[in-house]
Amino acid sequence: MTKLDDLIEQALSDQDKDILRETRELGWFALGASQFRGKLGWVTWVIMAVQITLFVISVWMGLKFFAAGDALTALKWGLPAATLLILATIIKTSLMPQMQADRILRELKRVELMIAHTRG
Repeated sequence: MTKLDDLIEQALSDQDKDILRETRELGWFALGASQFRGKLGWVTWVIMAVQITLFVISVWMGLKFFAAGDALTALKWGLPAATLLILATIIKTSLMPQMQADRILRELKRVELMIAHTRG
């Protein structure tokens, strides 16, 4: 915490301290884990299930690619493996904008709390 955060916390009532605790800045892993809760948590669960499935299939096809004896068989397994791996990566990174939006909303709540304290 910064000195400003400490000063804000000292000036708040007990109810405001609870709000401040709810809007504290989360680390990377805590912010990622928070995506699995709330109204849209099920979407994150579906995205991760699909991503994990694509990754596992990609690894299985990759093993077939490395075990291939000729170029045509290697192409048959390698191209889909690479495609699925790229798709799994893209699907997982689709969660990043939501994480950033949650981070911004938390900061806005903190600003609202500071304004409410200044007025009242």
